[in-house]
Amino acid sequence: MSEAYEGRQIVGMDLHRRRSVLVRMGESGEVLETVRISNDPEYLAQLMARAGEAPEVVLEATYGWYWAADALAELGAHVHLAHPLGVKMFALRRVKNDQRDAADLADLLRMGRLPEAWIAPPATRELRGWVRHRAKLVGLRSNLKCQVHAVLAGAGVQVLMSDLFSPGGHQLLTATALAVESRARVDSLLRLITALDFGIDTYAKLVAGRLRTDPGY
Repeated sequence: MSEAYEGRQIVGMDLHRRRSVLVRMGESGEVLETVRISNDPEYLAQLMARAGEAPEVVLEATYGWYWAADALAELGAHVHLAHPLGVKMFALRRVKNDQRDAADLADLLRMGRLPEAWIAPPATRELRGWVRHRAKLVGLRSNLKCQVHAVLAGAGVQVLMSDLFSPGGHQLLTATALAVESRARVDSLLRLITALDFGIDTYAKLVAGRLRTDPGY
């Protein structure tokens, strides 16, 4: 049946880190094939060769979806990205497995009820990656600074300036007498903060350079 089917096909893909399940479906909802594949473009191409010309394919915007969306588009598929919040009801089903998830995605697309997310082009995804990476570095730095404050608080050191990591704050950190163990911790944290400062500044410049001509930046 799967080989003889001539109509438009809809493919639901339940994507995981190493392996994925794909369900091929006809226009009336009949399941033509269910298959589990390794996450490899070659395996994906073998399956999509049986999905007819320009099939409609849907996958969820979950961990690592970029490669699959790009590979499917290169194979001539019309790719749709399901918004995770729109399909969160999958988790409430009494019976939950990868096959059901893939089939339900295909069904939602087939019936025109799929909550879709925007598939950003590769260049935009890379820019997003830079921005997110910088934000994570900032979060790490904030955590380290809190640890420095905690060491000083434990030693009873009063911090009177608003920014302990300003030039005046660094003078306080250098001049304050601390136990050997506390001094070692503070010095270690300051070295890590310096390294993060460099990374944060680097990615800020990269993003600014990429968006310099963007009217929305």
